[in-house]
Amino acid sequence: MNPNFVGVTGLPRAGSTLLCQLLGEHPDIHCEGHSSPLCNTLLGIRRMISDDSFFLSQLDHSFDVSYGHLAAAMQGFLRGWNQDCGKKVVVDKNRAWLHAIEMLLHIEPDARLIVCLRELGQIYGSIEAQHQRTILVDFIDHLADYDRFGRADMLFAKDKAIGAPMISLHAVPDLPKNVLERIFFVRFEDLMEQPVACMSQIYAWLGLSPYSINPDKLRIGPQESDSHYHMKYSHKQSGQIVKPKKHDIPPRIQAQIETACAWYYQQYYPAKK
Repeated sequence: MNPNFVGVTGLPRAGSTLLCQLLGEHPDIHCEGHSSPLCNTLLGIRRMISDDSFFLSQLDHSFDVSYGHLAAAMQGFLRGWNQDCGKKVVVDKNRAWLHAIEMLLHIEPDARLIVCLRELGQIYGSIEAQHQRTILVDFIDHLADYDRFGRADMLFAKDKAIGAPMISLHAVPDLPKNVLERIFFVRFEDLMEQPVACMSQIYAWLGLSPYSINPDKLRIGPQESDSHYHMKYSHKQSGQIVKPKKHDIPPRIQAQIETACAWYYQQYYPAKK
């Protein structure tokens, strides 16, 4: 029997590493914790096959059969990735899953996504604080030479660390109802303040038996490959949940973020003044 597929996605520095650690606490969930190449590979298959002359010629003569071959092959690839996990649910972490959700549901109609959110100023603050700790190493997209305001502006650009996943979040209201029903949003602040209640709600949404985590005694899994990010972002797991200190954000930068991303606060943080 194939395990139910759950993708973990969302914004950077929004708790996806911790969330995967907590998901893995449940005895019916298989979660390796670190980012997976599965989503990128499926997107790559779509790009490659769409330019393949043999496949395109087959579509001319037998569209339904050839398209069926592709759908079955991509579904088989996804299911085969964790075929022997022996659990009811398999969790795969990749920031691109929200962007690819409609493709995912075409391949695996029962798939679900958990999307990690966080107040945007604190996301910027977390990235900036880590940069100051590792200031002798540049970002993967070379932002170290900017001043703080310029770096904040660039991080929210459409192809940068915060801006790229924000595009997918901005498009969420336009998704069909049956797609929206497959998405669960978890805010970092809620996960920190009420981890037991938050995870109980997620386990129930996944259709699993009740399970209560112990926030002070967690299993530590594999560490994320931080070298992919030029070692700028720490993804270490901890044996207990420790609420992070609030980052002190310059008012001009906070105001710019809230103005430029007003839709985000309206949609995901409506109570924020």
